Amino acid sequence: MLLTGVAQAADAATAAQREAFRQAWAAAQQGGEGWRAWDAQLAGYPLYPYLEAAALSHDLRQLDRARVEDYLRRYPDAIPAADLRRDFLLELARRQDWDGFLALYRPGLGDALACHALRARLARGGTLDFDRDLAALWEKPALPDACDDVLAAAHAQGLLTTTRLWARIDTALAAGQGGTVAALAAWLPADQAPAAQHLALALRDPANAVRDAATWPDAPRERQAAALAVQRLARRRPADAAAAWQALQPRLRFDAAEIAAIEYALALYQATDFDERALERLAALPAAAQTPLSRAWRARVALARLDWPAVLAAIAAMPAEQQDDAEWRYFRARAAEALGQSAQARTLYAALAAEPGYFGFLAADRLGTGYALCPLEPPHDPAREQALANDPGLVRAFELYAVGLPRLARREWARALEGADADTLALAAELAFRQGWYDRAIYVFSHGPGLRYYDRRFPLAEEDGLPAQADQAGIEPAFAYAIARAESAWTVDARSGADARGLMQLLPTTAAQVARRHGLDWQGGDSLYDPAVNVALGTRYLAELAGRFGGAPWLTAAAYNAGPDKVQQWLDARGALPPDVFIATIPYAETREYVARVLAFSVIYDWRLHGAPLPMSARLQPPGQAAPAATRRPVSCAAAPAPAELETR
Repeated sequence: MLLTGVAQAADAATAAQREAFRQAWAAAQQGGEGWRAWDAQLAGYPLYPYLEAAALSHDLRQLDRARVEDYLRRYPDAIPAADLRRDFLLELARRQDWDGFLALYRPGLGDALACHALRARLARGGTLDFDRDLAALWEKPALPDACDDVLAAAHAQGLLTTTRLWARIDTALAAGQGGTVAALAAWLPADQAPAAQHLALALRDPANAVRDAATWPDAPRERQAAALAVQRLARRRPADAAAAWQALQPRLRFDAAEIAAIEYALALYQATDFDERALERLAALPAAAQTPLSRAWRARVALARLDWPAVLAAIAAMPAEQQDDAEWRYFRARAAEALGQSAQARTLYAALAAEPGYFGFLAADRLGTGYALCPLEPPHDPAREQALANDPGLVRAFELYAVGLPRLARREWARALEGADADTLALAAELAFRQGWYDRAIYVFSHGPGLRYYDRRFPLAEEDGLPAQADQAGIEPAFAYAIARAESAWTVDARSGADARGLMQLLPTTAAQVARRHGLDWQGGDSLYDPAVNVALGTRYLAELAGRFGGAPWLTAAAYNAGPDKVQQWLDARGALPPDVFIATIPYAETREYVARVLAFSVIYDWRLHGAPLPMSARLQPPGQAAPAATRRPVSCAAAPAPAELETR
């Protein structure tokens, strides 16, 4: 009882310090010294240095160098010290205080600050040396604006020779950086600049580039630009690209490599549009021009036609390594079954059904057998776990997560575990999991035996209210869990390039509309980082999509990823296909893989929730068609291999 009382008192003290930190942090974000009101409560608290750095960063415009240097001297190795140094260097560059800048600058702080350091040298009367100062930057396909003055000075010094300009143009072309190409074109000799501008146009506006190419001279760089424009146009408008190619061939003497690249692009992107000639174009590509992608699309086009002999021929044309992929082993079995080769089909299905994952589960359903799920427990080493729990960097990481600063927590985690071996990472992930920081375990246990730590990789988090919210929305909890797991890997502050946020990756605009339609509270985009808010809105949106697509989980998942209008377009074109075949013909690789991942995750979450999952086939019914009554599948541990296809991110 005494020990319990001591532990409870310690927990209360920690909770009080965390609450004090949250309040002080909010004050520090406003700058000034107001955050110091919590000094007494935060004595010795491991996150204390973050507060002063936050206040100083807010007040950068008013800071003098002495204040920053004092902080850096007191906390030389702290992550917030590195951030403060970087931020204050940018401020000194804005002030053009080059003496102060050079006093604080350290190499390795990024391209922008490297260029500001060169600006500082130039401002003090120095000159540039290409090999010493510019060679590493010159290899980058794009550079920050801070480098513009440096590059202009290098040009003025005669360092940017024509050979060097074309070398960087080629680097930028390979990276699709049309802006860099256009900027460098201005420094080329007058007789070479138009060709570079045409290359930039091919990247930025391929439709206009193929139109203008009719007037370009028949020169190597012009042919390169025209070929690039046709290839890029093929991605979006393959029919227009094919017409442009027919028009350009007679007047520009493309070399064999350019012709092969164009023919490949036309064949591939006509296939993603399921053009009637796509199968023949792909089959006709020379072996040297084939890639795993083109071979896969030959099979997908054949699947879209339900041409099973053509499916088998397409798979047979793949190299052995690609044929061994679970997807093509499954469809080889499907083709054999469709062609009446039952014994061969069952043999192929049986081998695949021994593997956990989307195609393994599909194969088991074709046979009517159980699923191969063989869980393991992560290793435990109490002594090492205690040592890790006391590591200062991990202490800061866990505290940052506990006070709601997961981005900063991940940085402390990464620094504390830099260079750590697999066993140490596993123990650290286990510590994080116990504290509710689930994404650490998901990312660490993403290969080898860790893939079988199912309870760590597929957490049944209850603090977000997901099961109850899914029930209220009329969505199967296992399916909602699978969506959240596939969307964010349980990273509560996940944010995509498209601005989708939180566990279920909702766009603020979508979330606002869902909140309005369902009478739910809406406090703006940042509220989506609150798991409870995110899950409440995400499950309602999932229910709306399910309603639109007749309750079919496979279509609902596709719509959640690609948007409902795009899914309807695919349904209008190929909606009569069996669901497993339809999924294989989804044009977007991201969506195709996402749907397979969500369906597999649904089985695993169903197993975790109920001990035995419903069959995958129950989630693959046509829209509007109720799944027949299904018996939950048994789960077998016999010789189940590691589920590599269930890795995420």
